[in-house]
Amino acid sequence: MHHLDAREVGIMFWAERDRLAEIKALGVRCGQLGIPGGTNLGHHFAVGWKKALAEEEFTIVTVFAAYSGEDYADIPTVQRTVGFIPRETRAERERRTFEVSDFAAALGVKSIACHIGFVPEDKNDPDYVAVRDMVRRVCDHASKHHQTFALETGQEPAEVLLEFLKDVDRKNLAINFDPANMILYGTGDPVEALGVLGKYVVSVHAKDGDYPPKDVAGALGRERPLGEGAVGIERFVGKLKEIGFTGPLNIEREAHDPDQRMRDMRDAVPYLEAIVRGVGFQA
Repeated sequence: MHHLDAREVGIMFWAERDRLAEIKALGVRCGQLGIPGGTNLGHHFAVGWKKALAEEEFTIVTVFAAYSGEDYADIPTVQRTVGFIPRETRAERERRTFEVSDFAAALGVKSIACHIGFVPEDKNDPDYVAVRDMVRRVCDHASKHHQTFALETGQEPAEVLLEFLKDVDRKNLAINFDPANMILYGTGDPVEALGVLGKYVVSVHAKDGDYPPKDVAGALGRERPLGEGAVGIERFVGKLKEIGFTGPLNIEREAHDPDQRMRDMRDAVPYLEAIVRGVGFQA
């Protein structure tokens, strides 16, 4: 693992979908590795990734867990299928998160993350209690590897997430801040939310998008190439500097066309680097 510059630009990418050499060729030295739900995390998988990272001199800063059966088609589907909320998959997903933590430890990565889903606001709701306790157990497992467990933003307003973090009450519980998700789910202004949650933020996605259409109930907003959505990337980067965030800014892009996705990420690297330099972001 080599030394990273403060606020260095990285990429969020996926095992079994992206080739590491192709990601590095975008002009980055670091990023976040997503693990699909069906990926076999056996010994050989970890050995292979460790070897590839050493050969490419590439640093993974976070390992992300995704889960089999998750569907982001619209807000009701997300509520039903994503993260720790669905009761029937909780035990399986808890085991899977432990496996992802162990895999990250084998690579020497000190942070894991995931979407835990739409946590109920009512602290007496049985689903709230079950998810809170599950997050505590994941934190306790991750702490054995000296890891943080970061919750991805977006599916609840900042104040609700803040209350949940306090209620879980684990020192290694943190936030992976995704500004576009707050836009896509219509849960608040991301720059204001960053001010509320700043001290918990250990990792960041650089992603953009538009708010949900007002005339379609339950619709998600539309993800956009970096700089073309409603986030206001320059304002977001400026706020990161203001709160003292020094970790990598990991570009994330999802698109139906894989070639379009790669082109958008390639274009986003110099765009984001220029913004980072333009606001005096180099330490």
